[in-house]
Parts: sequence; structure tokens; C-alpha cells
Amino acid sequence: MKTIRGEKIFLRPICLDDTDNILRWRNSDHIRNNFIYQKPVTREDHERWLETRVATGEVIQFIIITEEGKHPIGSVYLRDVDRKEQRAEYGIFIGETEALGKGYGTEALRLMLCFAFEELHLKLLTLRVLARNVTARGVYEKAGFLPDPDRRDSAVINGKSEEILFYRKNSPEA
Repeated sequence: MKTIRGEKIFLRPICLDDTDNILRWRNSDHIRNNFIYQKPVTREDHERWLETRVATGEVIQFIIITEEGKHPIGSVYLRDVDRKEQRAEYGIFIGETEALGKGYGTEALRLMLCFAFEELHLKLLTLRVLARNVTARGVYEKAGFLPDPDRRDSAVINGKSEEILFYRKNSPEA
């Protein structure tokens, strides 16, 4: 995979050397609390993810790097990539709290939409988000993701039921 360049960030393919950052980010409260899967991620979990999901192409994952300073700040990915059905699920997290609210996530989303639809020729992207994550929902809706009213779910998180919302975005050509 190639590096994808934007204005304020670039996306480079994830590698084993990113493990320490991924573990720090994924296990931080501000990330974990917005994920449906909230158990702490171990080094073994992450290495298994790289071997069984990323290396097989089932997941395409990038590290988000700032152009200014060249600092890794998070990750963006497509999971459950199905090239036959031309669909995947989108995911993102900004792990560095000082990088929040600066438009990096919005730019990463825009770059991934272009990559998914123009490079991979996918026809549909979906995503799941906790209903209480209003900020993320606003970003997704602004990018053209539409709520999928036919799909709803819930998860028990910290002993209480949390609503999961589903969104979808078709390629411009679909």
C-alpha cells in the first residue's frame, strides 16, 4: 500500500513498529470509552490483528501522521473488506488528545473515502457508532454517511445497555 497525502496529514500503512502507539491509544480512556469493544488490547491481541487481519487484506489500516512535525496521532482503517461485494466497514480514532478538534479526523475520513471508492472501487462503506458519541456522528453525517434505520443493535458496556447506530455511504458511482 502507498502513503496517502492530504493537506494537514498523511496516511501511511500500519506496521509492527506502531504497536506501542496503538496500545497506548486504544487503551486510553478517551478512545476505549467510545469503542464498542472496550476490553484492554494486549500486545498479543494487536500482533494477532496484524497477522490475521491486516496481512490478509481483510483490514486495511493506516497511521495518521501530521504533516507539521510528522507526529503519529491515530489510526484510520477499513475492516471486513469484501472485494467481491465491494464493501467494507470504516473506523477511526485520534489517539493524541492534543490533536483533537483540529480537523485531522475529518481530513482522514475524506482521504479514506477517496481511497475506498476511487482506488479500491468499493461501492459501500458502513460504520457503527455508539449513539452517545454525538461528535463522531456529526462528522460522519457531514461526510455524507446516512443513518441505516434498518440496522440497530446494542451492547452492554460497564453494566448498562448502550445503543449502537449504523451508518452507510454509497460510492458516488453507485
